[in-house]
Amino acid sequence: MLVLGLNTAFSAMEASIIRDGEILADARETMARGQDKALPGFVERLLDEAGVSLAELDRIAVVTGPGSFTGIRIGVAYARGLALVTEVPCIGVTSIEAAIPAGMEDTVLGCIAAQKRPPEQTWWVQGVSGNQGLAGTMEVGLDELKAMLTGFHAPIFMQGSEALEEMAEALDIRPLIPSAVTAALKAPLFDPAQHLPAPVYAREPDAKLPETRT
Repeated sequence: MLVLGLNTAFSAMEASIIRDGEILADARETMARGQDKALPGFVERLLDEAGVSLAELDRIAVVTGPGSFTGIRIGVAYARGLALVTEVPCIGVTSIEAAIPAGMEDTVLGCIAAQKRPPEQTWWVQGVSGNQGLAGTMEVGLDELKAMLTGFHAPIFMQGSEALEEMAEALDIRPLIPSAVTAALKAPLFDPAQHLPAPVYAREPDAKLPETRT
């Protein structure tokens, strides 16, 4: 199966081409702005590097967040557009699912740093088992996170673990890095009907459409 993986949920564009678990091409470019204009050419160059075409794709995987509101919107919209053109399934992979290594069967916890400045630190958390999330992501503060991790023995993939202080010494904490590669590796394992390419925003946008009067 030939899969294109996309990740624009943070401060970089990432894309990868995976065939049957083998990485044919992988690229990353830090770009906080202008991803919407640069992404099509970025993907085209990656396809050329891998020696494949859009017509050969079997699936498209896109990281759906949480993360950067603008980055998520750009990546998901582009992936949906490609899916319409190629008529292949588009798989939504959360940022935490895209950070937990493929093939890890144990139930683990992923924690992405959301608000990073004390004392208002928060994390987006999601439990993952058998490669996919057990439920949606939720945002928790430091005290709530510490309560969740008390007596926790499974691996924890986490950003900002230094905030746990001495508690971290008793936990199995591992690096958490969402990637287009992991999203693409997991896409063949997911049911397209259960993993729709729908944005996972941390919060509702500040600007809202006016109510329609009847």
